Amino acid sequence: MPASTAHLRAYGEVTTRREDLMSAQPDHAPVPPHAPAPGAPAELLAQLRADRRAAQWVPAFEQQWAAALEESRRTFSLAGLYEVVQEWQGLIASAPAVDAFVASGYNDSDFIDMAELRGRRR
Repeated sequence: MPASTAHLRAYGEVTTRREDLMSAQPDHAPVPPHAPAPGAPAELLAQLRADRRAAQWVPAFEQQWAAALEESRRTFSLAGLYEVVQEWQGLIASAPAVDAFVASGYNDSDFIDMAELRGRRR
Protein backbone atom coordinates (compact mmCIF):
# COMPACT_ATOMS: atom_id res chain seq x y z
CA MET A 1 0.00 0.00 0.00
CA PRO A 2 1.48 3.37 -0.95
CA ALA A 3 2.23 5.78 1.86
CA SER A 4 -0.40 8.27 0.64
CA THR A 5 -3.13 5.61 0.75
CA ALA A 6 -2.04 4.45 4.20
CA HIS A 7 -2.33 8.00 5.47
CA LEU A 8 -5.85 8.35 4.04
CA ARG A 9 -6.97 4.98 5.42
CA ALA A 10 -5.65 5.87 8.87
CA TYR A 11 -8.08 8.77 8.97
CA GLY A 12 -10.99 6.82 7.49
CA GLU A 13 -11.05 8.66 4.19
CA VAL A 14 -10.55 5.56 2.04
CA THR A 15 -12.14 2.14 2.44
CA THR A 16 -11.33 -1.14 0.79
CA ARG A 17 -13.85 -3.30 -1.04
CA ARG A 18 -13.89 -5.75 1.88
CA GLU A 19 -14.65 -2.94 4.34
CA ASP A 20 -17.47 -1.71 2.11
CA LEU A 21 -19.02 -5.19 1.96
CA MET A 22 -18.73 -5.70 5.71
CA SER A 23 -20.36 -2.40 6.55
CA ALA A 24 -23.43 -2.95 4.39
CA GLN A 25 -26.66 -2.29 6.27
CA PRO A 26 -29.94 -4.09 5.53
CA ASP A 27 -32.38 -2.02 3.53
CA HIS A 28 -35.33 -3.51 5.41
CA ALA A 29 -34.45 -2.50 8.95
CA PRO A 30 -37.56 -2.51 11.15
CA VAL A 31 -38.82 0.82 12.39
CA PRO A 32 -38.73 0.90 16.19
CA PRO A 33 -42.01 1.76 17.90
CA HIS A 34 -42.52 5.36 18.90
CA ALA A 35 -41.41 5.73 22.49
CA PRO A 36 -44.07 7.19 24.78
CA ALA A 37 -43.20 10.00 27.17
CA PRO A 38 -41.55 8.87 30.42
CA GLY A 39 -44.64 9.81 32.45
CA ALA A 40 -47.11 8.23 30.02
CA PRO A 41 -47.82 5.08 32.06
CA ALA A 42 -48.63 7.10 35.20
CA GLU A 43 -50.84 9.52 33.24
CA LEU A 44 -52.55 6.58 31.57
CA LEU A 45 -53.24 4.90 34.90
CA ALA A 46 -54.71 8.15 36.24
CA GLN A 47 -57.00 8.37 33.21
CA LEU A 48 -58.07 4.77 33.66
CA ARG A 49 -58.83 5.32 37.34
CA ALA A 50 -60.96 8.37 36.49
CA ASP A 51 -63.04 6.45 33.93
CA ARG A 52 -66.37 4.86 34.81
CA ARG A 53 -64.96 1.48 33.68
CA ALA A 54 -62.07 1.68 36.17
CA ALA A 55 -63.16 -1.48 37.97
CA GLN A 56 -62.46 -3.53 34.83
CA TRP A 57 -59.78 -1.46 33.13
CA VAL A 58 -57.34 -0.76 35.96
CA PRO A 59 -56.74 -4.43 36.91
CA ALA A 60 -56.43 -5.38 33.22
CA PHE A 61 -53.89 -2.61 32.59
CA GLU A 62 -51.91 -3.47 35.70
CA GLN A 63 -51.81 -7.13 34.71
CA GLN A 64 -50.61 -6.35 31.17
CA TRP A 65 -48.10 -3.81 32.49
CA ALA A 66 -46.67 -6.31 35.00
CA ALA A 67 -46.31 -8.97 32.28
CA ALA A 68 -44.61 -6.49 29.92
CA LEU A 69 -42.34 -5.30 32.72
CA GLU A 70 -41.28 -8.86 33.48
CA GLU A 71 -40.65 -9.49 29.78
CA SER A 72 -38.56 -6.32 29.51
CA ARG A 73 -36.44 -7.41 32.47
CA ARG A 74 -35.87 -10.75 30.80
CA THR A 75 -35.18 -9.44 27.28
CA PHE A 76 -33.71 -5.99 28.04
CA SER A 77 -36.22 -4.50 25.58
CA LEU A 78 -38.78 -1.78 26.23
CA ALA A 79 -40.87 -2.69 23.17
CA GLY A 80 -43.44 -4.66 25.21
CA LEU A 81 -43.93 -1.76 27.61
CA TYR A 82 -44.35 0.65 24.70
CA GLU A 83 -46.95 -1.64 23.13
CA VAL A 84 -49.00 -1.82 26.33
CA VAL A 85 -49.01 1.97 26.69
CA GLN A 86 -49.92 2.51 23.03
CA GLU A 87 -52.68 -0.11 23.14
CA TRP A 88 -54.29 1.44 26.22
CA GLN A 89 -53.90 4.98 24.87
CA GLY A 90 -55.82 3.81 21.80
CA LEU A 91 -58.47 2.20 23.96
CA ILE A 92 -59.01 5.39 25.95
CA ALA A 93 -59.03 7.50 22.78
CA SER A 94 -61.68 5.31 21.13
CA ALA A 95 -63.87 4.90 24.23
CA PRO A 96 -66.00 8.04 23.57
CA ALA A 97 -66.80 6.83 20.04
CA VAL A 98 -67.78 3.40 21.36
CA ASP A 99 -69.93 5.01 24.06
CA ALA A 100 -71.64 7.21 21.45
CA PHE A 101 -72.32 4.18 19.25
CA VAL A 102 -73.83 2.21 22.11
CA ALA A 103 -75.88 5.19 23.34
CA SER A 104 -77.24 5.94 19.86
CA GLY A 105 -79.14 2.70 19.75
CA TYR A 106 -77.58 1.47 16.52
CA ASN A 107 -78.55 -2.09 15.88
CA ASP A 108 -75.42 -4.15 15.45
CA SER A 109 -77.18 -7.50 15.76
CA ASP A 110 -76.85 -8.19 12.03
CA PHE A 111 -73.07 -8.58 12.20
CA ILE A 112 -71.47 -11.78 10.96
CA ASP A 113 -69.31 -13.74 13.33
CA MET A 114 -65.80 -14.28 11.92
CA ALA A 115 -65.77 -17.88 13.17
CA GLU A 116 -68.92 -18.49 11.13
CA LEU A 117 -67.30 -16.99 8.02
CA ARG A 118 -64.23 -19.16 8.43
CA GLY A 119 -66.44 -22.21 8.81
CA ARG A 120 -68.25 -21.46 5.53
CA ARG A 121 -65.00 -21.37 3.56
CA ARG A 122 -63.91 -24.83 4.62
